[in-house]
Amino acid sequence: MIFSQVYNELGVYSRGMDFLYYILTGGLLLLASPFIILRALVSSSFRNQIKERMAGARSLPELKGTLWIHASSVGEVRLAKTLIAGLIKDGESRPIALSTFTPTGYALAQEENLPNVFRLPLDFPVWLNPVFKRIQPAKLVLIEAELWPCLLRQCKDRNIPVIQVNGRVSEKSVQRYGKLPAFFLWMTESIQQFSMRSQIDADRLLQIGVAKEKVRVTGNIKFDVTQKEDNPHQEWKTDGMVLVFGSTRPGEEGPIMEALVELQKEFPGLIGVIAPRHMQRCREVEDLIREFKVDYTLLSQLDGLENWTGSLLLVDSLGKLNAFYKSAAVAYVGGGFNPRFGGHNILEPAALGKPVLFGKFMNNFAEEAKLLTQSGGGIQLQNIEDLYDVLKRLLMNPDERQKLGLAAQETVKANSGALLRNIELIRQTTL
Repeated sequence: MIFSQVYNELGVYSRGMDFLYYILTGGLLLLASPFIILRALVSSSFRNQIKERMAGARSLPELKGTLWIHASSVGEVRLAKTLIAGLIKDGESRPIALSTFTPTGYALAQEENLPNVFRLPLDFPVWLNPVFKRIQPAKLVLIEAELWPCLLRQCKDRNIPVIQVNGRVSEKSVQRYGKLPAFFLWMTESIQQFSMRSQIDADRLLQIGVAKEKVRVTGNIKFDVTQKEDNPHQEWKTDGMVLVFGSTRPGEEGPIMEALVELQKEFPGLIGVIAPRHMQRCREVEDLIREFKVDYTLLSQLDGLENWTGSLLLVDSLGKLNAFYKSAAVAYVGGGFNPRFGGHNILEPAALGKPVLFGKFMNNFAEEAKLLTQSGGGIQLQNIEDLYDVLKRLLMNPDERQKLGLAAQETVKANSGALLRNIELIRQTTL
């Protein structure tokens, strides 16, 4: 706190720090340019990504007084969808533009027909300036943890207020920024309000040195997303029990297949659904499934599920996972057995009244994991090898499954309301 006061009084940020950042990033871009060019020559997908980034907002009509929302990837785009719908319902009259960082986030935003979608260009003035000219933002809303120094400094120079919603700060980020608090405070000076998911996240910001009056706890919008998001896909009707393994990561599919093969021997008609976190890994997952000599079907090969009679489905299409969660007897959400991944969204199946299993490294969803385990709606596995035993127990005990599912759903309902609080905050925030 003392550091924050000194920083604000002396104005430690300066044009000198701006200049230094641009010199350093420009130098790194020059050094990396041969490798970027080489990769672009050999990879058409990478080449297309570069083109999308370079284009920025050029494909959009000229806008004025835009409410600019930035959502990094798939999870943030889903939040953005709910936030945009809530803003429009609340009477938002300004044009809305949505930028994304990852190709998957961009693809989902386009698929959902969200307004004025574009890829965020490289964090450098020569590429960002055309974006500001094209959409002329009145405010910038950052979802969760996406902080780009040049973008934020450009907002500062243009007197554009910035609001971070559903903010999260990992322990790793605290350690990193805690070594250079002056850099963090310089970078985030344009952020008028940090709207954090939990008190834990808020305390971590204060620890770095952010002024207390800028930080508030409004709750997690994901509790609202899971209840309010419209899903165009109908619930899958099947006679057999379904186990859904969603957002799986490297190292998880092997133990999942081992457990599934054994469970299908014990529970005839049991169906497994595997949905990797990243679609580009589907080929890798296919190779692994073949090692188990198990027949499987790619979702993209089916016109529909009405007449499908297989026992293992590999989801190789974006935006379909929630539909399968609806039909699940039990849901496993991946990414929790490697601290580098930090877990994925466990609230989607919970909101649908499904028992949720997840790993021990849930640093990106620490509050959600804590709430679900405390309520009895979720089971946190210490080892992925425990997956078989826990799934077998739940499959054998329908009453326990129902109890866990109801507890999960009630937990989500009890923690909703963050959406309206953040909409009000966005409306109120000015320079």
